[in-house]
Amino acid sequence: MTKKLVTQAIMQCNEQGDKAFVPYIMAGDGGLQTLKKTILFLQEAGATAIEVGIPFSDPVADGDVIQQAGERALAEGITLRKIMKELASFKEEVKIPLVIMTYLNPVLSYGLQSIAADCEASGVYGLIVPDLPLEESGLLKEALKNSDVALIQLVSLTSPAERIEAIAKAAEGFIYAVTVNGITGVRSSFTEGLEGHLKRLKAASSVPILAGFGISTPEHVRTLGGLADGVIVGSAIVTALHEGDYEKVRTLINASKNQLTNSQ
Repeated sequence: MTKKLVTQAIMQCNEQGDKAFVPYIMAGDGGLQTLKKTILFLQEAGATAIEVGIPFSDPVADGDVIQQAGERALAEGITLRKIMKELASFKEEVKIPLVIMTYLNPVLSYGLQSIAADCEASGVYGLIVPDLPLEESGLLKEALKNSDVALIQLVSLTSPAERIEAIAKAAEGFIYAVTVNGITGVRSSFTEGLEGHLKRLKAASSVPILAGFGISTPEHVRTLGGLADGVIVGSAIVTALHEGDYEKVRTLINASKNQLTNSQ
């Protein structure tokens, strides 16, 4: 077993002179039948990996755009189990890693061993659980230990040095560097201390650093990509897909290409 498939995809992207681009989508927004079409489009457009959001009635990290997408999906009767089954149905067509972003309650309801097995059966190689702190992650990590599924950790702007060190030591897949204080959503600017924060994370970690939260324009992708190993874009992608603006999605992904000279 290896938990390095997501890491390897990011590193391969960087070695080609690009920064990793990971779009976030809300599974089931527009109906479960749209999931395959959306994932294959993003793969064809040049995404490095895809973060698949699971609709949840009580999200704590999501801003208005992603909450509304989750509500649309929940209204369609979408569940984590249905999403896993749908992903498994076209697993062979997906050549880039999928990472699921969900909350702890759906994971516990699904069952720790069951979600580990079904992630593998569905082509999912990473799991992000934003309301699961490192100190409480032992049971889920134990359930995933014999799988190829990495338990991906988040680091906030306010994390002290000793906590960054502990998270970096336990990191699998990549570290999700939250670039704003607060919830997801479009931002016009970022904090002045962000560059130093990302540099400290890169120095402490043996896995790639991906910047996420608030990144919504090609300029953001180029700027934040230049400070990290890649970016995660959520609300701007969710909005563009909801509006059918596929050209905007391509423009955002293309901004991550040929970024080698901007790095470090």
